[in-house]
Amino acid sequence: MGLSDALRAHLESGETTLCRCWAISRRDGVEFGFTDHDLALTFEGLTFKAETGLTAYALQQSTGLSVDNTEALGVLSDAALNEADIEAGRFDGAEVRAWLVNWAAPEQRWLQFRGSIGELKRAGGAFQAELRGLTEALNTPLGRIYQKPCTAVLGDRACGFNPTQPGYGVELAVERIVDPGQFLWEGLEGFGPGWFAGGRLSVLSGTAKGLWGAIKLDRQADAGRQVTLWTPLRAAVAAGDMVRLEAGCDKRAETCRLKFDNLLNYQGFPDIPGEDWMIAYPRSGNPNTGGSRR
Repeated sequence: MGLSDALRAHLESGETTLCRCWAISRRDGVEFGFTDHDLALTFEGLTFKAETGLTAYALQQSTGLSVDNTEALGVLSDAALNEADIEAGRFDGAEVRAWLVNWAAPEQRWLQFRGSIGELKRAGGAFQAELRGLTEALNTPLGRIYQKPCTAVLGDRACGFNPTQPGYGVELAVERIVDPGQFLWEGLEGFGPGWFAGGRLSVLSGTAKGLWGAIKLDRQADAGRQVTLWTPLRAAVAAGDMVRLEAGCDKRAETCRLKFDNLLNYQGFPDIPGEDWMIAYPRSGNPNTGGSRR
């Protein structure tokens, strides 16, 4: 929303009643509102809390395709942003909107910034967050990569497979935690060896609800079925918490065909010749006819 005529007239009046408001929308749907005004304000269905200790540096914005950026500073508190949620990564990539608002008439406001949270730093009971503009998405590499393994992520648009269908996942309570990021079940039956390796473990309840981790190993141990994550979750998981295990994909064409029956959507190039094929020379016993390698 651009600068309205009413707000422009207010700015040109020489005597203003201005403040700044910020809205943070996390990926799990939780929203927060903050303002540097001394009273709470409400608009767009969100209450912007006052005296939360949140402030921001001057916005650095420009025309063209350069990335707009700024930083936000704030105090960590249970009523607003707490250190446990930041440590758990719940604010990573959260959407941020910033307005210049006439607090005497909140309908007079100007959306100055919209982007996402980048790097978060915490120290001394405070935090400092890098804010990245909408043009940050232009830094994402695009295009196909010509390689034998599949480049898609299981379940994404390119893959087209639904990992929530029966037989490819299970919801169950945590039985035993061997080490952070290492779980053990005695009665996890009905899935082949290594079925969940390369998949994901999503937490459905407890302190770590909403977080997930990539599964590194899925093997049968003496004490039961052991599932190990690449890195421990950034919040505590306790016995009895509900989790969901989803099947993993090793990106091979054989796995796509046999395990998922999804070869038509395979995004790799399994028949790319290797270096040995490129430097091969004609031989009478194995002629290079240019025909199919299969």
